[in-house]
This record gives sequence, C-alpha cells and structure tokens, in this order.
Amino acid sequence: MKKALIAYVATLLTFLLLDGVWLGVLMAPTYRELLGPLMLEKPLLVPAAVFYCLYVFGCVAFVVLPATTWQRAARMGALLGLVAYGTYDLTNWATLRGWSVQVTLMDWAWGTFATVVACSAGWRVARTFGHSAG
Repeated sequence: MKKALIAYVATLLTFLLLDGVWLGVLMAPTYRELLGPLMLEKPLLVPAAVFYCLYVFGCVAFVVLPATTWQRAARMGALLGLVAYGTYDLTNWATLRGWSVQVTLMDWAWGTFATVVACSAGWRVARTFGHSAG
C-alpha cells in the first residue's frame, strides 16, 4: 500500500511540474494564439484537479505498479499517453471549430512525452523508496 502511495505521489508531482511548465510558461502564448476564444481567462481548478488525480491514478494502476523495469514503464507510459491524449485531441479536432491539426499534434506529442517521463519517474521513486515501505 505504501509503495502504491509513493508511486502515486511521485508520478503526480512529476506530471504536475512538467505540465505546469509546459502550459504555464512555455506554451501559454501559443495556446492562446491557436485556440483564442476557446480558452477561458483562468482555468477551472476543480475539473483540472480531477483530471490530474484521475489520470495519474491510471498511470500508476496501468503502468507504474505493473512495470518490472523502467524501460517497460516508459513504453507503457508512451502507449497510455498516446491513447489518452490521442482520444482527447482527435475528438476535439473532429468536433470543435478552431481546434487545428497543429494543436492536435502538438498536444498529443506533449501528453505522450509527459506521461512517459511521469511514469518513469514514478516507477523509479517507487522502486527506490517503496520496497522498504512494504
């Protein structure tokens, strides 16, 4: 149980840090330019928090805890990110005016990459600190 909690916290913190830098610093102007009126002035914190908690739960349950090596965690993290972000971005592209192929590909690649890094970090921290924790 403690190993799962350690894995969850490590994966969550990694994902939040990566996504915070990506969305808040690196890409904020680009997303504003490309998505314009689709974006809120300030994001809604409750749905964002639910997304992060739920997505990281999936990362830990489907990738971090079952993986036996960091390479496996990275590969399965890539698959999860590819499927999850692909579903989101392709659906938006198919149904929303103003959602472009550029946004789709950029966000899809980012989500896949961020999931790989977060799952790999979560796996490493859980392996390092989770064994003695039980």
